[in-house]
Amino acid sequence: MKQDIQNREDIALLVSEFYKKVRRNEVLGPFFNDTIKHWEDHLNHLTAFWETSLFMTRKLEKKYYGNPLEAHVKVDENFNHSITELHFGIWLNLWYETLDELFEGEVVENAKRRARKMGAFMYLKIFEARQK
Repeated sequence: MKQDIQNREDIALLVSEFYKKVRRNEVLGPFFNDTIKHWEDHLNHLTAFWETSLFMTRKLEKKYYGNPLEAHVKVDENFNHSITELHFGIWLNLWYETLDELFEGEVVENAKRRARKMGAFMYLKIFEARQK
């Protein structure tokens, strides 16, 4: 029986397994593999992001600080504005798949909602940035 996401270790497992899939994916892999040079640091950064997002009412040892929108706009620029809704759809499907393989529960459902909202917001903002 699967359990819900409960702590940083669970989130680290989720992030690690998810990005293994992303890196192997034919469509998403090139964006991530060509952009990220220090994967261990990046995975720690993303673990802090999701821990902060999912457990914002807890006192956390490592909180996320950063601007994910700015980073994604730069990636889109570096890849000749080729990020589309397809990329976000694949990303979201892999996220859901990884969550469902590892966990179940209320925090999992919240992680799905947050990812869906974040993906839609991110894509809209990337598209807006192209207009400037």
